[in-house]
Amino acid sequence: MNRWWVVVGALVIQASLGAVYIWSIFQQPLLEHFDSWTQIQVTYPAQIVLACFALGVIVGGRLQDRLGPRVIATAGGVILGCGLVLARFSYLFEPGPALAWLIMSYSVLGGFGIGIAYVCPIASCIKWFPDKRGLVTGLAVAGFGAGAFLLAPLARGLICGDAYSLFGVPLFQLPQIGVFNTLMVLGMLFLVTVTGGAQLMRNPPPGYQPAGWTPPQKPVTANPAKVDFTPAEMVRTKNFWILWLTYFAGCTAGLQVTMKAAPIWQSFSFGEMIGPIPHSTYLSVTAMGATAVSILALFNASGRVLWGKVSDLLDRRVTLCIMFTICAAALLALDFLRVFPLYLLGIGLVALCFGGFLSVYAVVTADLFGTRNMGANYGLIFTAYGAGGIMGPYLAAALRRVMDQVTYLTPCPRGRLQEVSFMVGDYSLAFWVSAGACLLAAVLVLQIKRQQTTA
Repeated sequence: MNRWWVVVGALVIQASLGAVYIWSIFQQPLLEHFDSWTQIQVTYPAQIVLACFALGVIVGGRLQDRLGPRVIATAGGVILGCGLVLARFSYLFEPGPALAWLIMSYSVLGGFGIGIAYVCPIASCIKWFPDKRGLVTGLAVAGFGAGAFLLAPLARGLICGDAYSLFGVPLFQLPQIGVFNTLMVLGMLFLVTVTGGAQLMRNPPPGYQPAGWTPPQKPVTANPAKVDFTPAEMVRTKNFWILWLTYFAGCTAGLQVTMKAAPIWQSFSFGEMIGPIPHSTYLSVTAMGATAVSILALFNASGRVLWGKVSDLLDRRVTLCIMFTICAAALLALDFLRVFPLYLLGIGLVALCFGGFLSVYAVVTADLFGTRNMGANYGLIFTAYGAGGIMGPYLAAALRRVMDQVTYLTPCPRGRLQEVSFMVGDYSLAFWVSAGACLLAAVLVLQIKRQQTTA
């Protein structure tokens, strides 16, 4: 089998799984429908889907090491699709039970399915490409970021019945089917694409080496370094805890912006207006929010390839230090970037670094702890992503200060034009906390040892 087919399958799978990053598109329509929900409540599904995503990576990593990536990635696609289809029925319940149903279907089932499928392409590509670990890992996960570029305008257009637009250019008109039917449509789409891409997933034969490539010779020493660690051995090392804590800091910062990109821009925009805001203005602002999610997705995907390649050329510790420093600087400046192009630049830099974390940390895990137990080992490292997925959106919601309340006209909640309130928030404190964590992480990653010795 040509090993590049595994990369093709990885891109198809990851582009679908990247839908997890478009939650901010659903947030305001859900608040319009369930007007008793608070900002913190509407953030719960985003937090829990990321936590279940991380737990799914642990389970999927262990199972794919034993059963192979094709079976496990297929199972992940089925669970994800069913979860989103079931989420469609949230509207049948009162606000309290509806939130519980949405969390169980979208967040628990959907997030678990994403995690199970997500780890398979990464582990497979690293095994097939020992000669290009950083680059191919970046490619394998690039689709996860890029998928939101196409899915954000699709979701927004279907919810509000507006045109499908890329870079602000309307391409074709979409019907208005509402937020709940949009979840169902996406679930059916992912059921097909993830299970289809999974059929290209497989592990290389034992002892596989690419043609013309010779593994680098390690120097012979009296106390040779350990090559392959079991998960139990890995968690007893200092390197594991440095990786986990710094990965947590990077994911907290990245997911804080990624999962709130649209409402943050809406606060920046609506905060300068006096209500009631016309429906045409509302559509313009939400379209810009969807564009922000799409641009963020492009930077996210680009960062996975860019930093993966850079980490092949530079010391990986230095690469991570640079990424954390750039991310911190962008967060410190973000509250001042209230002109749309500058806002795109700010969130784009955060996403560029966040995407890089997803590729570089996978490679560092393989470098330090070997590839034999890569699925299980990276699953444990990836719990930092789940913890960051809980903390990042929570900080944005909990530390947000309500500055004003404006009203706008929208037909989105129930198909008829009505006046809805929007709470204008100040997110600067959340940005500063995450920036400080990134600066601390930039110092910590330099403490990672170049060569992992026996535990």
